[in-house]
Amino acid sequence: MSKLQLLKKLREEKMKKINLLKAITIISTLSILSTACAASDNQAGAASQASETTQASETSEVSETTQEENTETEGTSTVEITDIHRSVSVPVNPQRVISLDSRTYETLSDWGIKLTAVPKDVMPADSPYVLDDMVQNIGNHREPNLEIIAAADPELVIIGQRFASYYEEIKELVPNAAVIDLNIDVSKEAATPGANLVNGLKDSTLILGQIFNKNEEAEKLAADFDQAIENVKSTYNGSDTVMAVVVSGGEIGFSAPGTGRVWGPMFEIFGWTPALEIDNSTTDHKGDDVSVEAIAQSNPDWLLVLDRDAGTSSAGDSVPAQDVINNSPALQNITAVTAGHIVYAPADTYTNESIQTYLELFEELAKALAE
Repeated sequence: MSKLQLLKKLREEKMKKINLLKAITIISTLSILSTACAASDNQAGAASQASETTQASETSEVSETTQEENTETEGTSTVEITDIHRSVSVPVNPQRVISLDSRTYETLSDWGIKLTAVPKDVMPADSPYVLDDMVQNIGNHREPNLEIIAAADPELVIIGQRFASYYEEIKELVPNAAVIDLNIDVSKEAATPGANLVNGLKDSTLILGQIFNKNEEAEKLAADFDQAIENVKSTYNGSDTVMAVVVSGGEIGFSAPGTGRVWGPMFEIFGWTPALEIDNSTTDHKGDDVSVEAIAQSNPDWLLVLDRDAGTSSAGDSVPAQDVINNSPALQNITAVTAGHIVYAPADTYTNESIQTYLELFEELAKALAE
Protein backbone atom coordinates (compact mmCIF):
# COMPACT_ATOMS: atom_id res chain seq x y z
CA MET A 1 0.00 0.00 0.00
CA SER A 2 1.46 3.37 -1.04
CA LYS A 3 1.87 6.29 1.37
CA LEU A 4 -0.94 8.19 -0.40
CA GLN A 5 -3.32 5.19 -0.12
CA LEU A 6 -2.41 4.81 3.56
CA LEU A 7 -3.13 8.50 4.18
CA LYS A 8 -6.50 8.15 2.45
CA LYS A 9 -7.38 5.09 4.56
CA LEU A 10 -6.44 6.88 7.79
CA ARG A 11 -8.53 9.88 6.71
CA GLU A 12 -11.56 7.64 6.01
CA GLU A 13 -11.25 5.99 9.43
CA LYS A 14 -11.01 9.44 11.02
CA MET A 15 -14.19 10.57 9.24
CA LYS A 16 -16.02 7.41 10.42
CA LYS A 17 -15.06 8.19 14.02
CA ILE A 18 -16.23 11.78 13.63
CA ASN A 19 -19.59 10.64 12.21
CA LEU A 20 -20.01 8.13 15.07
CA LEU A 21 -19.37 10.85 17.63
CA LYS A 22 -21.93 13.10 15.91
CA ALA A 23 -24.52 10.31 16.05
CA ILE A 24 -23.88 9.71 19.77
CA THR A 25 -24.22 13.44 20.41
CA ILE A 26 -27.56 13.61 18.58
CA ILE A 27 -28.95 10.58 20.50
CA SER A 28 -27.85 12.08 23.82
CA THR A 29 -29.45 15.41 22.96
CA LEU A 30 -32.77 13.75 22.02
CA SER A 31 -32.74 11.85 25.31
CA ILE A 32 -32.24 15.02 27.30
CA LEU A 33 -35.01 16.82 25.40
CA SER A 34 -37.38 13.88 26.03
CA THR A 35 -36.69 13.99 29.75
CA ALA A 36 -37.19 17.76 29.80
CA CYS A 37 -40.56 17.43 28.03
CA ALA A 38 -41.79 14.84 30.54
CA ALA A 39 -40.81 17.03 33.43
CA SER A 40 -42.64 19.94 31.85
CA ASP A 41 -45.86 17.88 31.52
CA ASN A 42 -45.74 16.90 35.21
CA GLN A 43 -45.49 20.53 36.24
CA ALA A 44 -48.45 21.74 34.15
CA GLY A 45 -50.36 22.84 37.25
CA ALA A 46 -47.62 24.99 38.65
CA ALA A 47 -48.29 28.58 39.81
CA SER A 48 -48.82 31.43 37.29
CA GLN A 49 -45.56 33.10 38.22
CA ALA A 50 -43.63 29.91 37.53
CA SER A 51 -45.41 29.63 34.16
CA GLU A 52 -44.40 33.16 33.22
CA THR A 53 -40.84 32.45 34.29
CA THR A 54 -40.81 29.28 32.21
CA GLN A 55 -42.25 31.15 29.22
CA ALA A 56 -39.58 33.84 29.51
CA SER A 57 -36.90 31.17 29.77
CA GLU A 58 -38.25 29.38 26.68
CA THR A 59 -38.30 32.68 24.79
CA SER A 60 -34.68 33.27 25.77
CA GLU A 61 -33.77 29.74 24.67
CA VAL A 62 -35.49 30.25 21.31
CA SER A 63 -33.61 33.51 20.84
CA GLU A 64 -30.29 31.85 21.67
CA THR A 65 -31.09 28.95 19.35
CA THR A 66 -31.87 31.39 16.54
CA GLN A 67 -28.56 33.16 17.11
CA GLU A 68 -26.73 29.85 17.04
CA GLU A 69 -28.47 28.89 13.81
CA ASN A 70 -27.55 32.22 12.22
CA THR A 71 -23.93 31.78 13.29
CA GLU A 72 -23.89 28.29 11.84
CA THR A 73 -25.38 29.57 8.60
CA GLU A 74 -22.76 32.30 8.49
CA GLY A 75 -19.96 29.81 9.08
CA THR A 76 -21.06 27.54 6.28
CA SER A 77 -21.57 30.24 3.64
CA THR A 78 -19.30 30.09 0.61
CA VAL A 79 -17.82 32.35 -2.02
CA GLU A 80 -17.02 31.42 -5.60
CA ILE A 81 -13.50 32.40 -6.62
CA THR A 82 -11.45 31.75 -9.74
CA ASP A 83 -7.84 30.63 -9.36
CA ILE A 84 -5.41 29.94 -12.21
CA HIS A 85 -7.10 26.60 -12.96
CA ARG A 86 -10.83 26.85 -12.36
CA SER A 87 -13.76 28.23 -10.41
CA VAL A 88 -13.74 27.04 -6.78
CA SER A 89 -16.36 27.24 -4.02
CA VAL A 90 -14.58 28.31 -0.83
CA PRO A 91 -16.05 28.58 2.69
CA VAL A 92 -16.14 32.14 4.03
CA ASN A 93 -13.89 32.61 7.07
CA PRO A 94 -12.65 28.99 7.15
CA GLN A 95 -11.21 27.89 10.49
CA ARG A 96 -8.67 25.28 9.37
CA VAL A 97 -6.45 26.97 6.81
CA ILE A 98 -3.09 25.94 5.38
CA SER A 99 -1.06 28.28 3.18
CA LEU A 100 1.87 27.21 1.04
CA ASP A 101 2.16 30.48 -0.90
CA SER A 102 4.90 32.88 0.18
CA ARG A 103 3.03 35.76 -1.44
CA THR A 104 0.19 35.44 1.11
CA TYR A 105 1.79 35.19 4.57
CA GLU A 106 2.16 38.87 5.38
CA THR A 107 -1.33 39.70 4.10
CA LEU A 108 -2.94 36.93 6.16
CA SER A 109 -0.88 37.84 9.21
CA ASP A 110 -1.80 41.54 8.96
CA TRP A 111 -5.48 40.53 8.82
CA GLY A 112 -5.17 38.34 11.91
CA ILE A 113 -5.93 35.09 10.06
CA LYS A 114 -4.97 31.94 11.96
CA LEU A 115 -3.17 29.22 10.01
CA THR A 116 -2.98 25.54 10.89
CA ALA A 117 0.25 24.75 9.05
CA VAL A 118 2.86 26.48 6.88
CA PRO A 119 6.28 25.62 5.38
CA LYS A 120 8.36 27.32 8.07
CA ASP A 121 11.65 26.28 6.49
CA VAL A 122 11.11 28.69 3.58
CA MET A 123 9.61 31.63 5.48
CA PRO A 124 11.12 34.68 7.19
CA ALA A 125 12.35 33.75 10.66
CA ASP A 126 10.37 36.60 12.24
CA SER A 127 7.02 35.65 10.67
CA PRO A 128 4.30 35.35 13.36
CA TYR A 129 3.43 31.94 11.90
CA VAL A 130 7.00 30.71 12.23
CA LEU A 131 7.19 31.93 15.83
CA ASP A 132 3.86 30.30 16.78
CA ASP A 133 4.43 26.74 18.07
CA MET A 134 0.74 25.96 17.49
CA VAL A 135 1.28 26.33 13.73
CA GLN A 136 2.64 23.07 12.32
CA ASN A 137 5.69 23.03 10.06
CA ILE A 138 5.30 21.40 6.64
CA GLY A 139 9.02 21.91 5.96
CA ASN A 140 10.14 23.06 2.53
CA HIS A 141 9.07 22.55 -1.08
CA ARG A 142 11.80 20.04 -1.82
CA GLU A 143 10.74 17.53 0.85
CA PRO A 144 7.37 18.72 2.24
CA ASN A 145 5.65 16.78 5.00
CA LEU A 146 2.34 16.28 3.21
CA GLU A 147 1.10 13.97 5.97
CA ILE A 148 0.56 17.10 8.08
CA ILE A 149 -1.81 18.47 5.44
CA ALA A 150 -3.84 15.24 5.37
CA ALA A 151 -4.02 14.94 9.16
CA ALA A 152 -5.07 18.58 9.63
CA ASP A 153 -8.36 18.01 7.74
CA PRO A 154 -8.21 21.57 6.32
CA GLU A 155 -11.17 23.51 4.97
CA LEU A 156 -8.87 25.54 2.72
CA VAL A 157 -5.39 24.99 1.28
CA ILE A 158 -3.70 27.91 -0.50
CA ILE A 159 -1.01 26.92 -3.01
CA GLY A 160 1.39 29.06 -4.99
CA GLN A 161 4.94 29.76 -6.11
CA ARG A 162 7.34 27.17 -4.60
CA PHE A 163 4.52 24.66 -4.00
CA ALA A 164 2.66 25.10 -7.29
CA SER A 165 3.84 21.70 -8.56
CA TYR A 166 2.02 19.94 -5.69
CA TYR A 167 -1.42 21.19 -6.71
CA GLU A 168 -2.86 17.92 -8.07
CA GLU A 169 -1.29 15.81 -5.35
CA ILE A 170 -2.73 17.95 -2.56
CA LYS A 171 -6.16 18.05 -4.20
CA GLU A 172 -6.20 14.25 -4.16
CA LEU A 173 -4.91 14.15 -0.60
CA VAL A 174 -7.65 16.41 0.84
CA PRO A 175 -10.71 15.86 -1.41
CA ASN A 176 -13.09 17.58 1.04
CA ALA A 177 -11.06 20.78 1.20
CA ALA A 178 -11.16 23.80 -1.10
CA VAL A 179 -7.72 23.89 -2.76
CA ILE A 180 -6.85 27.10 -4.58
CA ASP A 181 -3.75 27.85 -6.64
CA LEU A 182 -2.66 31.50 -6.60
CA ASN A 183 0.60 30.94 -8.46
CA ILE A 184 1.84 33.83 -10.63
CA ASP A 185 3.66 33.00 -13.85
CA VAL A 186 6.84 35.03 -14.05
CA SER A 187 8.78 32.17 -15.61
CA LYS A 188 11.01 32.36 -18.67
CA GLU A 189 8.06 31.12 -20.73
CA ALA A 190 5.80 34.00 -19.65
CA ALA A 191 5.12 36.46 -22.47
CA THR A 192 4.35 39.33 -20.07
CA PRO A 193 5.98 38.64 -16.68
CA GLY A 194 5.52 42.25 -15.56
CA ALA A 195 1.78 42.35 -16.24
CA ASN A 196 1.45 38.86 -14.76
CA LEU A 197 3.11 39.98 -11.53
CA VAL A 198 1.01 43.13 -11.16
CA ASN A 199 -2.32 41.48 -11.97
CA GLY A 200 -1.45 38.34 -10.02
CA LEU A 201 -0.63 40.19 -6.80
CA LYS A 202 -3.79 42.30 -7.00
CA ASP A 203 -6.08 39.41 -7.95
CA SER A 204 -4.72 37.18 -5.18
CA THR A 205 -5.19 39.94 -2.62
CA LEU A 206 -8.80 40.55 -3.70
CA ILE A 207 -9.52 36.79 -3.62
CA LEU A 208 -8.21 36.54 -0.07
CA GLY A 209 -10.33 39.56 0.83
CA GLN A 210 -13.45 37.76 -0.39
CA ILE A 211 -12.62 34.57 1.51
CA PHE A 212 -11.83 36.24 4.83
CA ASN A 213 -14.34 39.13 4.73
CA LYS A 214 -11.56 41.68 4.27
CA ASN A 215 -12.78 43.28 1.06
CA GLU A 216 -12.10 46.87 2.11
CA GLU A 217 -8.59 46.05 3.26
CA ALA A 218 -7.89 44.12 0.06
CA GLU A 219 -9.18 46.90 -2.19
CA LYS A 220 -7.03 49.46 -0.37
CA LEU A 221 -3.93 47.31 -0.79
CA ALA A 222 -4.64 46.94 -4.51
CA ALA A 223 -5.21 50.70 -4.90
CA ASP A 224 -2.03 51.55 -2.96
CA PHE A 225 -0.14 49.08 -5.14
CA ASP A 226 -1.36 50.76 -8.33
CA GLN A 227 -0.39 54.16 -6.97
CA ALA A 228 3.08 52.95 -5.98
CA ILE A 229 3.64 51.70 -9.54
CA GLU A 230 2.61 55.06 -10.99
CA ASN A 231 4.97 56.82 -8.57
CA VAL A 232 7.94 54.79 -9.80
CA LYS A 233 7.00 55.34 -13.45
CA SER A 234 6.69 59.08 -12.96
CA THR A 235 10.09 59.42 -11.28
CA TYR A 236 12.11 57.36 -13.79
CA ASN A 237 13.60 59.61 -16.49
CA GLY A 238 13.36 56.95 -19.19
CA SER A 239 17.05 57.00 -20.12
CA ASP A 240 19.11 55.94 -17.08
CA THR A 241 20.38 52.39 -17.41
CA VAL A 242 19.45 49.85 -14.77
CA MET A 243 21.27 46.75 -13.51
CA ALA A 244 19.73 44.18 -11.10
CA VAL A 245 21.68 41.60 -9.13
CA VAL A 246 21.15 38.84 -6.58
CA VAL A 247 23.76 38.40 -3.84
CA SER A 248 24.02 34.89 -2.39
CA GLY A 249 26.83 33.25 -0.45
CA GLY A 250 29.03 36.27 -1.02
CA GLU A 251 28.67 35.98 -4.79
CA ILE A 252 26.97 38.44 -7.17
CA GLY A 253 24.54 36.97 -9.71
CA PHE A 254 22.82 38.75 -12.58
CA SER A 255 19.03 39.24 -12.43
CA ALA A 256 18.16 39.50 -16.11
CA PRO A 257 15.48 41.87 -17.44
CA GLY A 258 12.18 40.00 -17.73
CA THR A 259 13.32 36.68 -16.27
CA GLY A 260 15.54 37.53 -13.28
CA ARG A 261 14.45 36.72 -9.75
CA VAL A 262 12.31 39.51 -8.19
CA TRP A 263 13.73 42.32 -10.36
CA GLY A 264 13.22 40.85 -13.84
CA PRO A 265 9.49 41.66 -14.31
CA MET A 266 10.05 45.25 -13.18
CA PHE A 267 11.89 46.12 -16.39
CA GLU A 268 8.59 45.57 -18.19
CA ILE A 269 6.45 47.22 -15.50
CA PHE A 270 8.47 50.45 -15.38
CA GLY A 271 9.99 50.53 -18.86
CA TRP A 272 13.55 50.52 -17.55
CA THR A 273 16.51 50.60 -19.94
CA PRO A 274 18.74 47.58 -19.21
CA ALA A 275 22.43 48.22 -18.69
CA LEU A 276 23.20 44.66 -19.76
CA GLU A 277 21.38 41.84 -21.53
CA ILE A 278 22.60 38.28 -22.01
CA ASP A 279 21.51 35.25 -23.99
CA ASN A 280 19.95 32.24 -22.26
CA SER A 281 19.01 34.15 -19.12
CA THR A 282 17.14 32.25 -16.40
CA THR A 283 14.98 32.68 -13.31
CA ASP A 284 17.61 31.04 -11.10
CA HIS A 285 17.20 31.93 -7.44
CA LYS A 286 20.85 32.96 -7.23
CA GLY A 287 20.86 34.87 -10.50
CA ASP A 288 22.81 34.09 -13.66
CA ASP A 289 26.55 33.65 -13.70
CA VAL A 290 27.97 36.94 -14.99
CA SER A 291 31.35 38.30 -13.97
CA VAL A 292 31.56 41.48 -11.92
CA GLU A 293 33.86 42.78 -14.64
CA ALA A 294 31.04 42.44 -17.18
CA ILE A 295 28.71 44.24 -14.76
CA ALA A 296 31.27 47.00 -14.27
CA GLN A 297 31.85 47.36 -18.00
CA SER A 298 28.12 47.94 -18.56
CA ASN A 299 28.44 50.87 -16.12
CA PRO A 300 24.79 51.07 -14.93
CA ASP A 301 23.32 54.33 -13.69
CA TRP A 302 21.28 52.37 -11.14
CA LEU A 303 22.06 49.16 -9.26
CA LEU A 304 19.22 47.13 -7.70
CA VAL A 305 20.21 44.48 -5.17
CA LEU A 306 18.41 41.45 -3.71
CA ASP A 307 20.09 39.95 -0.64
CA ARG A 308 18.95 36.33 -1.00
CA ASP A 309 20.60 35.11 2.21
CA ALA A 310 18.94 37.81 4.32
CA GLY A 311 15.55 36.15 3.69
CA THR A 312 16.63 32.65 4.69
CA SER A 313 17.34 30.78 7.92
CA SER A 314 21.09 31.13 7.28
CA ALA A 315 20.94 34.93 7.33
CA GLY A 316 23.01 35.16 10.52
CA ASP A 317 25.92 33.27 8.95
CA SER A 318 26.03 35.11 5.62
CA VAL A 319 27.85 38.19 4.41
CA PRO A 320 25.37 41.09 3.95
CA ALA A 321 24.82 42.08 0.32
CA GLN A 322 25.80 45.66 1.07
CA ASP A 323 29.22 44.50 2.27
CA VAL A 324 29.67 42.36 -0.84
CA ILE A 325 28.90 45.33 -3.11
CA ASN A 326 31.06 47.75 -1.10
CA ASN A 327 34.00 45.33 -1.04
CA SER A 328 33.98 44.54 -4.77
CA PRO A 329 36.87 46.53 -6.33
CA ALA A 330 35.47 46.05 -9.83
CA LEU A 331 32.26 47.90 -8.94
CA GLN A 332 33.63 50.89 -7.10
CA ASN A 333 33.91 53.17 -10.14
CA ILE A 334 30.57 52.49 -11.81
CA THR A 335 28.10 55.37 -11.93
CA ALA A 336 25.54 53.65 -9.70
CA VAL A 337 28.09 53.32 -6.87
CA THR A 338 29.75 56.72 -7.20
CA ALA A 339 26.37 58.46 -7.43
CA GLY A 340 24.86 56.44 -4.61
CA HIS A 341 22.18 55.04 -6.91
CA ILE A 342 21.81 51.67 -5.16
CA VAL A 343 18.47 50.30 -4.00
CA TYR A 344 18.28 47.21 -1.77
CA ALA A 345 15.13 45.11 -1.65
CA PRO A 346 13.61 44.58 1.84
CA ALA A 347 15.67 42.02 3.76
CA ASP A 348 13.00 39.29 3.74
CA THR A 349 12.03 39.65 0.07
CA TYR A 350 13.38 36.26 -1.04
CA THR A 351 10.91 34.39 1.18
CA ASN A 352 8.22 37.05 1.50
CA GLU A 353 7.14 38.26 -1.94
CA SER A 354 3.86 39.65 -0.66
CA ILE A 355 2.08 42.67 -2.06
CA GLN A 356 3.25 44.53 1.07
CA THR A 357 6.86 43.71 0.23
CA TYR A 358 6.48 45.11 -3.27
CA LEU A 359 4.72 48.18 -1.91
CA GLU A 360 7.67 48.83 0.41
CA LEU A 361 10.14 48.26 -2.42
CA PHE A 362 8.29 50.46 -4.91
CA GLU A 363 8.05 53.28 -2.40
CA GLU A 364 11.81 53.06 -1.85
CA LEU A 365 12.43 53.04 -5.62
CA ALA A 366 10.24 56.12 -6.19
CA LYS A 367 11.98 57.96 -3.38
CA ALA A 368 15.45 57.11 -4.70
CA LEU A 369 14.62 57.95 -8.32
CA ALA A 370 13.14 61.30 -7.31
CA GLU A 371 16.33 62.47 -5.56
